[in-house]
Parts: sequence; C-alpha cells; structure tokens
Amino acid sequence: MRPLAALLLLAAAPGLAQDGRPPALRDLGFDQKLGEPLPLDVSLRDESGTPVRLGDYFGEKPVVLTMVYYECPMLCTLTLNGLSGAMDVLRFDAGAEYEVVTVSFDHRETPELARAKKAAYVERYGRSGAEQGWHFLTGDEAELRRLTDALGFRYAWDEETQQFAHPAGIVVATPDGTIARYLYGIEYAPKDLRLALVEASEGRVGSAVDQVLLFCYRYDPATGRYGAVALNLVRAGGVLTVLALLAFWAVMWRRDHPRPAETPPGP
Repeated sequence: MRPLAALLLLAAAPGLAQDGRPPALRDLGFDQKLGEPLPLDVSLRDESGTPVRLGDYFGEKPVVLTMVYYECPMLCTLTLNGLSGAMDVLRFDAGAEYEVVTVSFDHRETPELARAKKAAYVERYGRSGAEQGWHFLTGDEAELRRLTDALGFRYAWDEETQQFAHPAGIVVATPDGTIARYLYGIEYAPKDLRLALVEASEGRVGSAVDQVLLFCYRYDPATGRYGAVALNLVRAGGVLTVLALLAFWAVMWRRDHPRPAETPPGP
C-alpha cells in the first residue's frame, strides 16, 4: 500500500492522537456519531442528474452509506472494492434486504462520473436487483457539507498532491436514518457487515442464527468491528450443550419405549 494511503487509514481511527501526523492529515477523521439522525432532507442528484433527497433511500431497509470521490486515484477505489467484496459473501442482496448509497463529497463531480462508477460496480457485484439497490450520487457543496458533518467525516484538499486527503470507512444506518455503526478501513469482514445490517434493521433482516451471533459478538466503537464476548460464548455453548443432551435423551427414550402396536378393529 502506498504511504499516503496508509496515513489516511491511520487518520480514520477514532481517538488517535493528533501529534505526529503530517499537517495535511491533522484535520482528518471519522468522528463517531452513533445514534444521531442523518439529515434526510439533504438535496442530491442521482446518476441521471435527477434531483433526489437522501431520505428517498430510507424508510424500509437499513442503508450502507459510503463517502468517496469518483476521481480518487486510489483510496476510494480500495474502499468500494472492499465493500463490494464483503457484499459478495453476504446472503443478503442489495436492493432486497438493504440499500447502498455512495455519495461523492467533491461538489465538482458530475452525474456522468457517478453513472460510470455505478456501471462498473453494479457489473462487479453482478446480482439481480443491484441496479436498483446501489446508488451513486453527487451534490452541491453546501448540501454535501451538511451530510459529511452529520457523519463526522472530516477531509481536506491537499494542494501539493492535488487530491483530497480523507479517511476510509463505511456507515450503516437504520431505515429511519439513524447512524447505527461505523466500519473502518478498506476491507470489511462480511461477518461485521452482516451483523451491522441485522442490528440496524432491528430484526427485520437476518435469521435466528444471526440473533445468536449478536448474543456472542458485540460491536466495539473503538475499532469499528465486532468482537467475541467470552462470557456470552460460554453461556451460548452451555445452552447448546443442554439442548443437545435433551435431544439425545428424547431419541434414546423413544427407542427404549416404542409405541404399542395398535389393535386392529374387530369384524
């Protein structure tokens, strides 16, 4: 990985000391605002240039939100590739169980750029419904700033490289537009993305197995990942052991106590 990308990834980590960062990176970060509402009235444009609002993509499903810029030479592509890779593993389908909204924070970028980026990633994802489930948006500077401020996404223009310096990560929001989870970096464990979507959906996405996993794994805001909870793992293992013993006892009891043969009816 190039040095600039590595530094940008370090800048994304919450709570990282500002001392020691290059000047271009001192104002960067991804400040967690868990539980806070997104500005759903933010005005944007979709890939065709049609005016839309952020809230048009909320209401029924959890939403994965990514802030990038489409002409980014490296880090944004790594972010989108990492997201696409995690989505490939999920049993959930974008457009069916959740929405993906990718927004360019560079107000100079156009719907044409968004359309080209969408075509590339919809083809890469390759699942039915992706065209309707993954959205690539642009907007005006003031409206984009409202969104990035609400997300805690801090970035800066670097005159020396003529590029934006920015953190890397994705945000998972609830159907009503509340910030639920941050996942940092450029690679996202499918387990983390899955559990974040299950939690954000408030049980509307996922299975009973996912609920068990949420009992055993807990989100850590400091790392933006889900980690195992040792005590809960022990408890879950104990419950499964008891259930297995009960099932074994039931099978053995039925084998040792067969049902009596029914007496045929008389003439």
